[in-house]
Amino acid sequence: MADKKKQNVKEQEQKTTQEEQERSCEELEKKLQECEEKYLRAYADFENMKKRLEKEKIQAIEYSLEKFAQDLLPVLDSLDMALAAVNKDNLNAEEAVEELKKGIELTIEQFIKALNKNGIEVIEIEEGGEFNPHLHEAILQVEDAEKAAGQIVQTIQKGYKYKERILRPAKVSVAK
Repeated sequence: MADKKKQNVKEQEQKTTQEEQERSCEELEKKLQECEEKYLRAYADFENMKKRLEKEKIQAIEYSLEKFAQDLLPVLDSLDMALAAVNKDNLNAEEAVEELKKGIELTIEQFIKALNKNGIEVIEIEEGGEFNPHLHEAILQVEDAEKAAGQIVQTIQKGYKYKERILRPAKVSVAK
């Protein structure tokens, strides 16, 4: 009988251990399911954010010139005003040319301001300065008794840079 009691106790202990293991297994499965759900939500959030950022990037690229275009609109207005001033019936030819000259000067001024505002600058050139192949493009070589070889004699076309990048080198004539 003592053996039966021991066996019953052992069976009960095994049942208890088995029940605990089953409970523990159920808890682990529940936690695993929760973790899977959290992972899926996080992954979905990540994918949504990725799509949104890609869309925002595309829009930023598409509309990147919007500010620059807005800065150029006053330049167009100045050109329109210059034409309107020249089309006045009461102007003689000399006055019309003078009005047109003023309009063009104002427009160039506004254009340079708009470019500067957006990081585009004129490459400054000193006549008599040294030729720099990074900033200048030599179009002509001319004889000039007053200038040493390699010095800039004349600026033929202005150059421009955007921040530190050259958009167009200045075209110059250089002394031989």
